[in-house]
Amino acid sequence: MSDVKKNLAVIGAQWGDEGKGKIVDLLCEDFDVVARYQGGHNAGHTVKFGDKHYTLKLIPSGIFHRDKLCILGNGMVIDPQALLEEIATLQSVGVVIEENLKISDSAHVILPYHKALDLAREEAAGEGKIGTTGRGIGPAYETKVSRYGIRVADLLDRDVLREKIEFACAEKNPVLAGVYHKETFDPAKLYEAYLGYAEQLAPRITSGTVLINEQIRAGKAIMFEGAQATMLDIDHGTYPFVTSSNCTVGGICTGLGVAPKHIHRVYGVAKAYTTRVGGGAFPTELIDAHGEHLRKRGNEFGTVTGRSRRTGWLDLPVLRTAAMLNGLDAIALTKLDVLDEFDEIQVCTGYNVRGERWKTFPAFAVAHHDYKPEYRTFKGWQTSIVGITEFDALPQNAKDYIRFVEDETGCPASIISTGPRREETIVR
Repeated sequence: MSDVKKNLAVIGAQWGDEGKGKIVDLLCEDFDVVARYQGGHNAGHTVKFGDKHYTLKLIPSGIFHRDKLCILGNGMVIDPQALLEEIATLQSVGVVIEENLKISDSAHVILPYHKALDLAREEAAGEGKIGTTGRGIGPAYETKVSRYGIRVADLLDRDVLREKIEFACAEKNPVLAGVYHKETFDPAKLYEAYLGYAEQLAPRITSGTVLINEQIRAGKAIMFEGAQATMLDIDHGTYPFVTSSNCTVGGICTGLGVAPKHIHRVYGVAKAYTTRVGGGAFPTELIDAHGEHLRKRGNEFGTVTGRSRRTGWLDLPVLRTAAMLNGLDAIALTKLDVLDEFDEIQVCTGYNVRGERWKTFPAFAVAHHDYKPEYRTFKGWQTSIVGITEFDALPQNAKDYIRFVEDETGCPASIISTGPRREETIVR
């Protein structure tokens, strides 16, 4: 098997929104299968090429390449209505979605009571809210772990589906009404609605684990597409301000049923600065004119929610943590062009935590925001690099910035994005 045909994982190396959709789309030509292994429609990927602009929430970015098989893995939680709407939207603009999209029968299903609980909890939390998208992701994972969730396979079994919906409503309705004073759900209506979704999705439902392992045995090249990012991982992120699944490389094994030996390379996608949405730790956050410039110049508004993203300087402890947790082989550095107009650019090289210097992210300090970033200042290049496709054509100050990031993380920046479109990219 040639180098370009080895299996590749593409994982967010910060708090999400790094531009994974563009990177996956860019690299797709070398792969036969693109598979999602975690998350739900709380993750948004934006892909732009030429004058076309697409938004994805559940479907892997490989869907724009007609000959690529796209798989929604068992580690995902799927809202059938949202998925069908996404399919219809893509088909309406000419994207072909036929046998090239399959859904694991072991993935879990999001139902309306999950979304209602998600929103009610955030409302009740007040100032302590996590910043959830309100899509029902967390409650769906809760029912999965509690062992009474509804799986995609259950949609195809009328008796099991009815029984599980009735049980769930008997438990969730008293909580919604009694604790949160919200409307309850009629299990009969939910049952009929989900039978309808099942009929439409049935041709796409399969054993995802068997399918992807068949592809591996056949010598097909697989790309594992992450959603959210390392610092939002339920185990390794800035808990509790995280998502409800494992976004790091280990999630591939559990979320698709793939053995570790089949993950040959791991790319971490990172912005040339840092953003996050919702609450939680953000040591390099800029609440000033610089932060606002990053937000406007980088169009930092959520793909799924439209929320303004928090912005800040590049955080190397976060990248070092991502490199460690995921075993990164390379970095895809995105949105370098957003820094074009700064005369000075700062990079966080470490934290001072209670008098001790940390070069990785200290989980214990999250609760009290007990870290002081230490910065190194770089001269900006103050010229447009938009559309540059050769590393040597970059201004010297931009090259110095990139090389510093490489030296500090131990990862080469093999891909550098100089604009939002597919073609505005340096591949080294």
